[in-house]
Amino acid sequence: MQPITPAPAVTSFLTAERVEHMSVNHDTRRLRLFSGTSNPALAREIGDYLGVPDGPRVIKRFADGELYVQIQESIRGCDVFLIQPTCSPVNDHVMELLIMVDACRRASARQITAVVPYYGYARADRKTAGRESITAKMVANLLVTAGVDRVLAMDLHSAQIQGYFDIPCDHIYGSPVLVDYLMGRDLGEVVVVSPDVGGVARARAFAKQMHDAPLAIIDKRRSGHNVAESLTVIGDVAGKTAVLIDDMIDTGGTICQGARLLRKRGASRVIACATHPVFSPPALERMAEPGLFEEVIVTNSIPIAPDKLIPQLQVLSVAKMLGEAIWRIHEESSISSMFR
Repeated sequence: MQPITPAPAVTSFLTAERVEHMSVNHDTRRLRLFSGTSNPALAREIGDYLGVPDGPRVIKRFADGELYVQIQESIRGCDVFLIQPTCSPVNDHVMELLIMVDACRRASARQITAVVPYYGYARADRKTAGRESITAKMVANLLVTAGVDRVLAMDLHSAQIQGYFDIPCDHIYGSPVLVDYLMGRDLGEVVVVSPDVGGVARARAFAKQMHDAPLAIIDKRRSGHNVAESLTVIGDVAGKTAVLIDDMIDTGGTICQGARLLRKRGASRVIACATHPVFSPPALERMAEPGLFEEVIVTNSIPIAPDKLIPQLQVLSVAKMLGEAIWRIHEESSISSMFR
């Protein structure tokens, strides 16, 4: 199993002011963390960073499939953070999160924050045809109705989703973790590549963090859901290390077709980077193609089963970043300053 590699420079968030504040005023008596079942390992890492254990709770399923949740300690008057990426099986994890929220609200928590490192249904963020649901907005409505006071999300598929919540929604990014890792490598001449026109803003921001690396774009057309056809590369990639950046890798079709095209256009190395390793079949088989990727770099926003690990895969931890954001929410201090 590939080791989970912590981001080496995430501790740069710990400025001198932050360290002094932690040593003098680190009072976590009213801070509580509880994980759902989707990614308890990430919750434990976050707890280790904050010095707050993953709280005791019971989550079980009855014979008929109904879920049961019980919080097993007093949280009256506490700031409660529920850590639950809504990854596959997305419907179960969304419902589990809603029930956890309701349990905490009825237990008189002062504030409930849903920490959603991966926000399921994010791609259903607009209508592209008649009689479709905007499911990303519907899930936001469900969380608000259940009793969530604020949301902490990471790398939402589109920026507009932040506005779907009628409560505060703090949106953070996994790119500093990815950039820190890449900047520690000898990559030679780098070009950052967007796998489609829709991801240009993300790729441009990433290129700026990579010391203003040049940008290239893959012109892509879709013929259906999860079906993409890459056509051409806009920009110079010949002889360079091409870093393909996206928010997620689902079936791998987009990222792999883009990599093949970059190889044809003379890229010396191709590295794929994404925050969310959704990895729906046949993503792993596609990415394991010999000579396609030098590395596929993702984060642990979604847990990766041991049988899904391939030699090219490198998993970085976002626990410190999420932990720092949680602490700042609890202390009512700035989150945006983490990324300046």
